[in-house]
Order: sequence, then structure tokens, then C-alpha cells
Amino acid sequence: MARKKYNKLVRDLIPQIIEGSGKKCKWHIAQDRAMPGYLGKKLVEEAKEFQKNPSNDELADIMEVIYTIEQTMGLNRYTKMGLKAYNRGTFEKHIVLDWVDDE
Repeated sequence: MARKKYNKLVRDLIPQIIEGSGKKCKWHIAQDRAMPGYLGKKLVEEAKEFQKNPSNDELADIMEVIYTIEQTMGLNRYTKMGLKAYNRGTFEKHIVLDWVDDE
């Protein structure tokens, strides 16, 4: 029997789902000070999955991670979103910057 190591943040019901399938797993509750690191890695992981498969499922995973970042770290995207949208715009026009002359 091969043991696969993960050491990554997973959704709350994953250990129960794994054990319900007859497999064994080991898990622990991350300390608060470790959460920013775990959440950052999870956000990158989910973004890469979205790149491979742009879908509602992958978007839901990204949004869940963002929600958890807000809750865990006491951040609020809405306090900055409006100001950034006003000062720099949004992504609604789908503008892609090709290059800039740096003189």
C-alpha cells in the first residue's frame, strides 16, 4: 500500500469522505499563524486548476478560498475593490497589455 503525502489545506469534509471510502488518512487543524501560508498555496493551486478547466466548479473553489482568507485574516475585499475600480478600472473591458516602452 502506497502512502501519498499532501500537507495541504482541504475542504472540511474531505477526511470524512476519504475514511468513508475505506481508506485511512491523517489530518490536523492548522494553527492560526500557519493559515496565511496554507491559504496562499491553496489559492494558487485552485487558480491553476481553473486555468486547466475554466468551470463553475473551479470558480467555486477559488471563491471559497477567498472567502476563507477574508474570514481567517480579517480582510475585506469590498473595502478596496471600489477604490481600485475607481482609480484603476476593472477587468470588464478585457484589455490585455502587450508592451510598454520604458524610456
